[in-house]
Amino acid sequence: MGEIKTVEEFNRKIKRIIITKEEIDEAIKKAGKQISDSYDGHPILLVSILKGSFVFLADLCRAITVPCEVGFMCAKSYYDGTVSTGVVKITMDLSQDVSNYNVIIVEDIIDTGRTLSDVVKLLKSRSPLSLKVVTLLDKPSRRLVDLKADMSLFTIPDKFVIGYGLDCAELYRNLPYIAEYDEKEK
Repeated sequence: MGEIKTVEEFNRKIKRIIITKEEIDEAIKKAGKQISDSYDGHPILLVSILKGSFVFLADLCRAITVPCEVGFMCAKSYYDGTVSTGVVKITMDLSQDVSNYNVIIVEDIIDTGRTLSDVVKLLKSRSPLSLKVVTLLDKPSRRLVDLKADMSLFTIPDKFVIGYGLDCAELYRNLPYIAEYDEKEK
């Protein structure tokens, strides 16, 4: 990507806004209500797979009106070409025993789905009370595994997107909206 040194260089790579801050806020409000209505009185653990989903997790957590806890994981899967070796390396694990919770994995985007699929299998093996996946963005045209979110706030085309936690070389996470990244702009 090269080093971006100025605000002008930073802004030139934003091709167009795909989902506005207001659209995100409204969708999260609805998702928070649905989760609150579904789990009232049941222990909830919201799990963020770092780094991209932390912004979504923070806003979703505040939109949920029933008690919930938050946990964080970092996971990497290793693949040989397009076939998963089935090896997920957890570089940071949850501190909670998931068998005491209804686990909701809060994901920023589901693209190929490979790593998330492996994390779902891993967490299911730990016997949670239930396990669901909520994703801000779903890009089904890129899916390489049989994985479907239980709740998807937005379905997007096969474009490289940034903002609202999603990055390009660690930049753009702070944008309050989802934008298409302009790979050609210099």
